[in-house]
This record gives sequence, structure tokens and C-alpha cells, in this order.
Amino acid sequence: MNAFSYSRASDPQAAVNGVAANPKAKFLGGGTNLVDLMKMGVEQPEQLVDINRLALTKVEELPDNGGVRIGALVRNSDLAEHQLITSRYPVLSEALLSGASPQLRNLATTGGNLLQRTRCYYFYDPAFPMCNKRNPGSGCGALEGYNRIHAILGQSDQCIATHPSDMCVAMAALDAVVRVQGPQGERTIPFAEFHRLPGATPNVETNLQPNELITAVDLPAIPFATRSHYLKVRDRASYAFALVSVAAALEMDGDKIKSARIALGGVAHKPWRASKAEQALAGKKAGENSFRGAAEAELAGAKGYTFNSFKIELAKRAITQALTTVARMA
Repeated sequence: MNAFSYSRASDPQAAVNGVAANPKAKFLGGGTNLVDLMKMGVEQPEQLVDINRLALTKVEELPDNGGVRIGALVRNSDLAEHQLITSRYPVLSEALLSGASPQLRNLATTGGNLLQRTRCYYFYDPAFPMCNKRNPGSGCGALEGYNRIHAILGQSDQCIATHPSDMCVAMAALDAVVRVQGPQGERTIPFAEFHRLPGATPNVETNLQPNELITAVDLPAIPFATRSHYLKVRDRASYAFALVSVAAALEMDGDKIKSARIALGGVAHKPWRASKAEQALAGKKAGENSFRGAAEAELAGAKGYTFNSFKIELAKRAITQALTTVARMA
């Protein structure tokens, strides 16, 4: 690990100023991803600005629209058990509880979860020289290497890494909005625009500016989100990243589907909003045939590689199963 300086911010603007003054500075929240990357030499900040004492730890109802605001420093374990989340957005609670271990959930923060680096063996090990995320222009080792956990949607010939977060998949389905503060003031970023697909610049993973601080995430009021579910398919039942995951919610009118919210994890460089599947379900009768048809529509453009082509069928089955579970809810 490289040497670095450490400071503790007293308020959000002080934190922003501290990072803005040094291009090689980083915010430190729970540190569950950043510190690991520093130990491995992937991240080498010159300065860490500790934000853990900022007043960003509340989960509160928004009076104007009935939504919920989640402070950026709310710990994953606290958010998963919060009454506003379990009662209104069960898919988010389930996603959080399926992620990491209890010890990590007790430390990991909402803002930090959004900023997890994408998952790839070649990115996480500097001994592999080919990684366009670490060394732009060096190539992608996963393309011809061991790519079992890698992307099947939205990838490019520059990068096929996947986003690791469970929480973010649920937030993508819920149309969350990210609130940030920077040197020029505050702004909001729709969740669908927060993370980026790799394209020609896989080293740029979000549309957050380097000196902007995430302060909160807003969840809109979605009454039918109470009828939602998170399904995670993984190699082992505890503390494993998703091979494929599905966040799903259905708005029903009798046995007909009025609208659907679906997002996928483990399949792309960002949480993947399954808009084609949502469109295919509108007005259809709930049932396995409709669910499978929607899954086929979403995965029609999927591309597998030597070791991960199985993910295409796995994703179709996971979508079908998650929607079946939601449709059976009272």
C-alpha cells in the first residue's frame, strides 16, 4: 500500500473542498472496497478524506411526494432493517441482506455501495498487465481469458467486467435518484445515468465528477413496490457475488400486468434495467409464458464468451422465477 495523508471532514462542503484541492484524493466512508483496492495496489490515493462524521446517516420520508431519502452514510445493515424500507421497498431490503457478510454490511455505506468498482479478476490483480480499466489501451485480459463471471449485456471489446452491487440493482428497478454535492453546488443524477457502460472508456465507471460527494439517494413513491422481490443466483449461499440477480416489481390489475419494474445484476458493467422485458409484459396476463417471453426479449441481444455463455439461459430462468414469485404475492 502506498503512503497517504489522512484528514477528517467536519461538513460536506469541507469534504468536497478537501478532495477538490488534490486530484489524487479520495473520500473514505466504510472503506470496504477502497481499502482492499489500496492493499492490492489498484487504487493509490495520496490523501483520504474521512467523511464518517458527516450528518448523512438518516433514512427519512420525503413530505412532498411520499418517497424516501437515504443518507449516503447509512450503513447497509441499518438500511436493510429500516421500517420505511421493509414496508415500502422490500426488494431493496432483500438485495441488501443478500450482499456481502453481516460484518461488511455493518460497515458498508449507501454511497460507497454505489461506487464499488466493477468485478474482474484481471482488474483486481496488477500482476496481469492487460486491463483497460487500470491501464487504458493495454487490452482486456478477460476477453480471451477466464471470463465465467463476466458480462453478457452492454459490454464492449474494451471491457467485459460486471458491476458487483446487489443494492444498486434494486435501486435501478426503483428509479432512484442520486444527490451529490460538488464545488459548484448540488445536483441530482437519475440512477439510470449514474453508472456507465464501458464503451471506449471502461476506466470511467460513473458520471460522478471526481470532486463530487454523494450525499443521499432518493427513492420515489411507488405504491406497487410493496409487491417486489430480489432473486440472487450465486455459487454459494453466503458471501458470494451474483452470477445473475433480478430485482422485480409488478403492478397488477386482476391477473393482468399494468406495469413492471425489472433490473438485472451480474450481467453488465452497470445495473441493467430490463426495459425490453418491462415493455413486453405491459398488458399481458401474468404467467410463466408471459414471463419467459419477456426474458427472451431482454436477452435477445446477449453475447456470451468461452466460459460464461451459460449466463444467458440462467438470466432468462432467473427473470421468469423472480416474476413468478412476485405475481404470487397477495
